[in-house]
Amino acid sequence: MGQAGPGGKAGPPAIARGGRFVVHKPMPSPDRLRIALAQLNPTVGAIAANLALVRAARAEAAAAGADLVVYPELVVTGYPPEDLVLRPALQNAAEAGVQALAAETADGGPALLVTSPWREDGKLYNAVLLLDGGRIVATRYKHDLPNYGVFDEKRVFAAGPLAGPMAFRGVRLGVLICEDMWTPEVAECLAETGAEILVVPNGSPFEADKPEVRLNLAIARVVETSLPLIYLNQVGGQDELVFDGGSFVVNADRSLALQQPQFETSLVVTDWSRQGNGWVCAPMPLPTPRVRLENIYHAMMLGLRDYVNKNRFPGVVLGLSGGIDSAISAAVAVDALGAERVHCVMMPSKFTTGESLGDAEICAKLLGVRYDSIAIEPAVQAFTGMLAPHFAGRAPDITEENLQSRVRGVTLMALSNKFGHMVLTTGNKSEMSTGYATLYGDMCGGYSVLKDVYKTTVFDLSRWRNAHKPPGALGPDGPVMPDNVIVKPPTAELRENQKDQNSLPPYDQLDFILEHLVEKEKSVDEIVALGQPRDVVRRVQNLLLVAEYKRRQAPPGVKITSRNFGRDRRYPITNGFRDVP
Repeated sequence: MGQAGPGGKAGPPAIARGGRFVVHKPMPSPDRLRIALAQLNPTVGAIAANLALVRAARAEAAAAGADLVVYPELVVTGYPPEDLVLRPALQNAAEAGVQALAAETADGGPALLVTSPWREDGKLYNAVLLLDGGRIVATRYKHDLPNYGVFDEKRVFAAGPLAGPMAFRGVRLGVLICEDMWTPEVAECLAETGAEILVVPNGSPFEADKPEVRLNLAIARVVETSLPLIYLNQVGGQDELVFDGGSFVVNADRSLALQQPQFETSLVVTDWSRQGNGWVCAPMPLPTPRVRLENIYHAMMLGLRDYVNKNRFPGVVLGLSGGIDSAISAAVAVDALGAERVHCVMMPSKFTTGESLGDAEICAKLLGVRYDSIAIEPAVQAFTGMLAPHFAGRAPDITEENLQSRVRGVTLMALSNKFGHMVLTTGNKSEMSTGYATLYGDMCGGYSVLKDVYKTTVFDLSRWRNAHKPPGALGPDGPVMPDNVIVKPPTAELRENQKDQNSLPPYDQLDFILEHLVEKEKSVDEIVALGQPRDVVRRVQNLLLVAEYKRRQAPPGVKITSRNFGRDRRYPITNGFRDVP
């Protein structure tokens, strides 16, 4: 790359043609610009509905006098479309939708920086298109395709060439698409070829500590280029991914000019003025930062709400056991969907204590949900009697425990089949990691809000929700579960006096080891060096690896951490490797 001129910019802009840059003379630039940031919640594959969102945002932006509306990544098809984007019918529909949008810009209203799959020369690209004056003015393709974690874009898209900025009404917009911002190359190219404002449409999924990472990367690009940057992210749940919005603008002096809310759709019109040699976005009031637990809770709410609503379930049904996992799952469901769409069922066995019965009933009353009790003992006795001749001479063991869990799964699925509500599973990441869950039992269901939440975080979230009602939540003010649910020792109640800690290490120790094994990919020796007993670490690692076959059959759940069980972590089921002697 050549050297940038003063202020990080380098003379006249260029357009990429055949991999080379052709310099042209700049158009006269205005002194003011209004750019609308449309933080939307599209649905994958729902092209007509997504185009309606695009048009509604344009109408709102036009009423506010905007010159340009910017949209999140792949807004026309929704993101990530995965292999759906390979269907020619979808490609045709998306391109036809973009052409229709382009024609509509002949009305003299705002131009659109819209995003869609786009074909050229037999290749499919992740594209951004500038629509203005009734036509497609410019097209740019995503250069840096992510192929790690939850992303596998190289599977479906071709990488676009490095390209110069787009000329928009005398202003040179340097467009980077999502991952293009995470490395310096694309921003450097845009700065050297005359960009004046960097614009980054995104489909960036939520992780608990990711908002700070995004901002730091944006500031790094601003420092390197001396250009202001618009970061526009989408909102919404798509299977296990949640997109948290939080779009922002960073001025060239590294100041944060504005930030849109997290977990909410939003349209903000920003005012830009030319000052000296560059453009400056007028600052707007910034939202109050949220604490980590609040962000996690909001991600769980949004992930569940969109999964249920976009898949057109009338509501959810779940087992309410009197334990903490089912209590917080029910609270999230009520906050996301409303109490009238949540059906809680206590399914007592002969091992269910009066304490659990009372705690479950109190939870249901606090949440205001429909609450039923269906005793499972008749079904358990029927199964044990049916199997008795075949189990003769063998003492009761975990088989009989799992029978109870599976009877509960069958019961919930019967209610789901009859009334249409999706079964919400309640297992947490600690259990899913170690296989402390029953296939076709408590793992039975359509979705999980705790799948990527360790047990220690479940406790923290429960305390937090009892003390705070999140903005936008549909549930009650005040506590959503009795304190006893939080403080009593966790138990599956599948045998007399059973406690989780009879089968697993203490949860604070277990979760520490699991985080280092799963998220950080540490070896046994490395975790032992952090002060953990070798025998415990080896046991936890073995439990983690042998439970892979269970996790492969688990329902999807909200991604919270940097490495969830699902798209992030794809281990073989048949696996003879252990990193210990």
